[in-house]
Amino acid sequence: MNTKLRIMFFLPIGAAKMGLNKLMHGKKFSGHPACMCSPFSEISVDRGAEAHIGKMLRLRDGAKIRVRKGAYFSIGEDSYVNSNVIITCRDRITIGTSARLSPGVQIYDHDHDFSCAGGMHANKFKTSPVEIGNNVWLGANVVVTRGSKIGDNCVVGSNTVVRGTIPPDTILYQDSNYKMKKREVRE
Repeated sequence: MNTKLRIMFFLPIGAAKMGLNKLMHGKKFSGHPACMCSPFSEISVDRGAEAHIGKMLRLRDGAKIRVRKGAYFSIGEDSYVNSNVIITCRDRITIGTSARLSPGVQIYDHDHDFSCAGGMHANKFKTSPVEIGNNVWLGANVVVTRGSKIGDNCVVGSNTVVRGTIPPDTILYQDSNYKMKKREVRE
C-alpha cells in the first residue's frame, strides 16, 4: 500500500481508536487523534489502568499494546511500532519520543510467579518497571524483560534479550557466539 493511501486509511482508524479509548477511560487515557493505526492493531486498556499515547504514533498490522488493571503505560511522540510487536504492561512501561520498534519486538514488565502457591495457575506475577529512552531503535525480535532500562539514543540489535540497564548512546547486540556486546556510539 503506498504512503498516501495508507495515511488516508490509517489516520481515521487511529483517531477512532484514540477517541474510543478516551471515551471509555476518561482522564486515565490520552491519545492524540493524529496517529496512524492499522485496523489489525490493538490498543487495549483495562479498567483502572492509565495510558498516554503521543502524537503521530504509527501502529502496524498485528501490533498489540495491552495495559492491564492498575498499570501505567506511555509512549512518546513520533514513535513507530512495527508489525507483530507485543507490549504487555502490568506495572509501568514508559517509552520515549521517536522510538522505533522493529517487527516482532516484545516488551514485558512482568514474569509469571510460578513459585507461589498454585504455580502458574494462580496467575500471580513479579513486576518491575521498564523504561525506554528517546530515539531508541529496537531491532527485529528483541525481547525487553522486566526491570530493564534503556537509555537515550541506543540501538539494540536483532534477536537480543535485554536485561538490566543499558547506558545512553550504546549499541547492544549478540555476537555469533550469542555473547552480549556493548559499545558506545562515538561521533
